[in-house]
Amino acid sequence: MSKKKEIVMQHPLTATLTLEEKAGLVSGASFWRTRGVERLAIEPATLTDGPHGVRLQTGAGDHLGINESRPATAFPTATSLGSSWNPALVEEVGRALGAEARALGVDILLGPGVNIKRSPLCGRNFEYFSEDPFLSGALGTSWVNGVQAQGVGASLKHFAANNQETDRMRVDAVVDERTLREIYLPAFETIVDQANPATVMCSYNRVNGTSASQNRWLLTDVLRDEWGFQGYVVSDWGAVVDPDAALAAGLDLEMPSTGDRGPAAMVEAVRAGAVDEADLDQAVSRLLTVHDRVRASRGEAPEADLDAHHGLARRTACEGAVLLRNEDTLLPLSPSQGGRIAVIGEFARTARFQGAGSSQINPTRVDDALTAIRAKTTREVVFESGFSLDGADSDAHEAAVRAARDADTVVLFLGLPPQEESEGFDRTHIDLPAAQLALLDAVTEVSRRVVVVLSNGGVVSLRHIADRVPAILEMWLAGQAGGSAAADLLFGAAEPGGRLAETIPLALTDTPAHINWPGSDSRVLYGERVYVGYRWYDTTERAVAFPFGFGLSYTSFSYSDLRVTVTDPSVARVTAEVTVTNTGSRPGSDVVQIYVSAPASRTDRPHRELRAFRKVHLGPGESTTVALTLGHRAFAYWSSTGWRVDPGEYRIEAAASSRDIRDMATIVLEVPAVATPLRADSTLDEWKAHPVGGPVLQGLFDLIGGTPPELTDPHLLVMIGPMPLANLIAIAAGVDGRETVAHLLHEVDQHTPGRSHLEAGQSLPRP
Repeated sequence: MSKKKEIVMQHPLTATLTLEEKAGLVSGASFWRTRGVERLAIEPATLTDGPHGVRLQTGAGDHLGINESRPATAFPTATSLGSSWNPALVEEVGRALGAEARALGVDILLGPGVNIKRSPLCGRNFEYFSEDPFLSGALGTSWVNGVQAQGVGASLKHFAANNQETDRMRVDAVVDERTLREIYLPAFETIVDQANPATVMCSYNRVNGTSASQNRWLLTDVLRDEWGFQGYVVSDWGAVVDPDAALAAGLDLEMPSTGDRGPAAMVEAVRAGAVDEADLDQAVSRLLTVHDRVRASRGEAPEADLDAHHGLARRTACEGAVLLRNEDTLLPLSPSQGGRIAVIGEFARTARFQGAGSSQINPTRVDDALTAIRAKTTREVVFESGFSLDGADSDAHEAAVRAARDADTVVLFLGLPPQEESEGFDRTHIDLPAAQLALLDAVTEVSRRVVVVLSNGGVVSLRHIADRVPAILEMWLAGQAGGSAAADLLFGAAEPGGRLAETIPLALTDTPAHINWPGSDSRVLYGERVYVGYRWYDTTERAVAFPFGFGLSYTSFSYSDLRVTVTDPSVARVTAEVTVTNTGSRPGSDVVQIYVSAPASRTDRPHRELRAFRKVHLGPGESTTVALTLGHRAFAYWSSTGWRVDPGEYRIEAAASSRDIRDMATIVLEVPAVATPLRADSTLDEWKAHPVGGPVLQGLFDLIGGTPPELTDPHLLVMIGPMPLANLIAIAAGVDGRETVAHLLHEVDQHTPGRSHLEAGQSLPRP
C-alpha cells in the first residue's frame, strides 16, 4: 500500500517561543479562540460552528446552540445537500459559507460532517451527507474546496466512527478494520487527498478501546503517515481525556479553553519528562503553518451578499428536495387553474428549516411556505394549522378536516418537531408524531388530491403515508429559504432535483444496525460490518420503502448504449459511458449512478457499491453521453494485505437507483493475483493456492512418495481443505505438524526475495 508520509517542517517561529508560550498555543484561549503571542505577532485564530451556516457567537460561547449568534444565512442541512448529488452546487454553497465566515472574521469553519448514517436513529444525521462513503467523500470535497477558496479553513469532522449521540462522550465503537477502511474512513480519506482541509476534528467516542482524541493509529498512522494530511488536528469541544496522551498521539489543539490549568499542566509534563517537547514543537508548528497558509490565501474581506446567498439557499433546497411519489402527475399544481387549495399543517406557517444543537443558525430571514404559496398562485388559498408543534392537544384538527373537504387540492405539511431530533440525543423511533398521522388519516378520508410535504432531518417511516396520498415531496430541513423553495416546486417553477442519499426502510427492525444499536455499558458493536445502508438491503434482498438513489422528476429519462472499456486491465482502470435522454416534455435533472459488483468473489462483498455518479440537466428530447472513470479503488476491498483487487469478473451497472438498474455490462480484470500471506496456522487450501507455498508443499509430497490420495479426492478436500496444515499433518502422519510447517515456511522464505514469512504474515497496525 502506498504511503503519503506527512511532510513535517518546523515553523520558523517555533524555536523562538518559550515553553510556556508553546503550551499556551495548543490550548484554546476562550470558547472559540486560540491564543496568540503578541511579542512575535502571532495572531489568535477564531473557530466557529458550521456546517450549514456560520454560527459566530460574540457573547457567551456554547456548543449546543443555546446562546445568541450573529445573523448568517442558514443553508439547507447536509441531508438536503447530500440528496442534491451535485458537487458543483455544494462547492457553490461552500464558497458562500466561506465568504460569510470571512466577513465575520472567522478563520476556521467547523465542517463538513462526513460521518456515515449507520442508523436512521442518529440524532445528528441531518448534519451528515449520506449512508455511502463515496457520495459523502465527493460532496465533502466540494464543500471544503468552496470554503477554503475564500481564505477560511475547514475542519473535517468527526474523526472517526462517530455515528450516534447516545453516550457519545465515551462510547467505545468496536469495529473491525475492514469495516473502518471500507465504510467509515473513505470519505475522510478522499477529502484529505483531494481538498487538503486545514484541520480535522477528532470525535468524542473511543474507537476499539482508545479515545479518538488520543488514538495514535487514527491521528498519526492513518491520517498523517498513510494519507499525508498536512493540517492540524483539533479536538471536538471537550473531547480530550488525557492531554499528554493526546499530544503524543497526534492531537494539536485542545478546545475549548481550560483556562491557565491546561498550559500549566503541559509545561509541568514537559519539564518532568512525561511529554516529549519535540511533540509539542510539532503541534505548534502545524498550528502556525496552517494559520499562515489560510491567511496567505486571502484577499480583502468582502461584504457578504446576503440576498444572493438567500437565493442560493432557495435554489439549493430545490435541488435537494426528493419527489417520492406523484401519482397521476398531481404535481406540479397549476398556479392559475383549478379550485381552492387548502394548506394544512403548522410547518407551512412556522418553518422547521434547521436542526438543533451546535449547528443552529441565527438566520438573516426565514421564508414560510404559506406566504410563498399565496404569492405563487391566483387560486384561493386557505390555511389551517391542524396540529401544534409542542405536541399539546389542539382543536385545530376538525377545522383542518373541514378545510380539506371543501378544497380542490390539499397541501399537507408534516414533519418532525425540533424536540424529536437534535445533537445530543438519538431518536427512539422513525415515526411521525401520532397527532400528525391522525390528521393525515382524517384528511385522506375527505380528499383524494393530497400532497404531503415533509420537513425532517432524518428519514421517517412512510408506511402509513405512501399508499394513502398521491404525492409526497421530501424537503428535509431545507434552510431559511425552504418555504419559497417548496412553493417553487409545488407550482413547477423549479423541479425537485433530489435523489435519496439514504434508504428509507419499511420498518426500523429492517435496518442493518438494529440489534446492535446503540450498544450498552458504553460499548457499541458494529456487528453489521460493511453491510450498511443499501449494501445491507440489496445484499439481503430486503424490501424497502424507497431505495438509495431514488427520486422522481417532473419529466422522464431513458438510458441506452452502455459501453464499458477496460483501459488498463493490469491496474484496474475502466471507463463507463452511457447515453441519457430526457423522454418527457419538461426540462429536468437526473443522476446517473454507476455501481460495481464482484459476483464471483471468494470474499464476502456487498451485492453492489456506488463507484461513480454524475448529475445531468437536459431539455425535452435532449440526450447526452456521460463518461465516468473507475480506478483501482472502485474494485477493491480491504484485506490483510491492504487494498486488494482480485482478478476475474466484475459487473458494471448503470442505474437510476440501487434498485433501478437500467443497463449492465460484465468485464474481466487481469490484475495480478495477490496471495494470502502464509502463517503457522494457514490452511491446506491456502497453501495449495499460494504461488510459492503450493510448489513447496508439493515438493514435500514428492519426497514422501507423491501426493497423498486423500488430496486428490474432491469430496474429501471439501472437508480437509479448510483445516490448518499443521493440524492435518499431525493427525495424518502422527508427527509435530507445527515443526513441519515451520520448515515449510522457511522454504517459502528462501523462494520469496526480500521478505520473511513473519513479515508476509503481518497485517498493518490495528486500532
